Amino acid sequence: MEYYTIVLRTVFVYFILIGVFRMMGKREIGKLSVLDFVVSIMIAELAVISIEDPKVPMLKHLIGIGVLLLIQIFLAFLSLKSKKVREIVDGKPSIIIENGHINETEMKKQRYNFDDLLTQLRENNVKNVTDVEFGILESTGKLSVIKKEDSETTGESGLPYSELPLVFPVILDGKIQEDHLKKLGKTALWLRQELRKMGIRDTKKITLCTINKNGTLYVDQKDD
Repeated sequence: MEYYTIVLRTVFVYFILIGVFRMMGKREIGKLSVLDFVVSIMIAELAVISIEDPKVPMLKHLIGIGVLLLIQIFLAFLSLKSKKVREIVDGKPSIIIENGHINETEMKKQRYNFDDLLTQLRENNVKNVTDVEFGILESTGKLSVIKKEDSETTGESGLPYSELPLVFPVILDGKIQEDHLKKLGKTALWLRQELRKMGIRDTKKITLCTINKNGTLYVDQKDD
C-alpha cells in the first residue's frame, strides 16, 4: 500500500510542478538566474520530501511550494515595473572585455577567473581576445561575445552601430541611461533633440530606446 501511495504522489507532484513552472513563465525554464536557481532547488526539495514520506500530508509541503510560487510571481511583477528591483533580483550584466581589453577589476568583483573566461571564449569560437569588441557576462553566468567587424562606426565612439542595440539601451523604462550615452560619445541633450525630431517630448513614455545600425533611433513607447 505504501508503494502504491508513493507512485500516486509522484504522478501528482509531477503534474503540480509542471503547472508551477508554467505559471512562473517561460523564462524559468531557460537560463536560470541565481534567484531562479535557488527557488527551483527549494521547490524540488519540497517535492521530494512530499513523495518519500507517505505518512506526512502532502498539503503541508504543497503550501510551501505555493508560497514560493507567489513570491516568484510577485518579484517578477515588480521586476517589470522597476529596473532597481531587476538588478537586485537578477543582477546586471558586467562588461568583461571591451575593445579587446580585459577588465580584470570587474572580473575580480564577479569572482570570474581566466579559466572561466577562456573556456567561454572557446565555446563562442573566439581564438583571440583581441577579436572581441565586447564580452558581456550576463546575470545567468553566460558570456555573450560580440566580435569586431569592419562596419560603419559612430563619429565619436568608434563602435559599430550594428552592435549597439545588443549592448546599449539609451532609454530603459523611461529613464535615460547616462552611462551608455557616455560610452557612445553622446549626451542626454543630443538624445532629447533626436527624440523631438520624432515628435517625442516625454522620455517617461518610452519603454526602450536603442540606436539602429544606420545611426537612427529605435523607440518603443509604453502602451496606453
